[in-house]
Amino acid sequence: MVKKENNRLDDFRKARAEGNEKVMEANHLGLKRFFNLDTNAYKDGALPGKTKELLGLTASAVLRCNDCIDYHLEQCTKAGYTKKEIVDAMNVALVVGGSIVIPHLRHAMETLELLDQEGSLKEKG
Repeated sequence: MVKKENNRLDDFRKARAEGNEKVMEANHLGLKRFFNLDTNAYKDGALPGKTKELLGLTASAVLRCNDCIDYHLEQCTKAGYTKKEIVDAMNVALVVGGSIVIPHLRHAMETLELLDQEGSLKEKG
């Protein structure tokens, strides 16, 4: 399905890219090293990168970071996870994090709808 108008997810993508650019423009070695560490943490290793993205999603939900949830939902859909698999992982986050995760679960479900409207989300795999 084709996007018809800007939505919250588009705004997030733009703000994230602009924010990352500003961070890199600071030209601070510590900041660059942390960003590099974060990037490399999700590459294939003892665990496949795909699995690590799902772990990042559940950790982000437990830590209650909606920006992180949106980022990892995008990465999980790019990695090929289906909606059912993602929702199952979010259930783990809810069980681990408790009821305080519910608002972030709602946010995640809305993001999944936006990804589905774009055609990024697989229903079956």
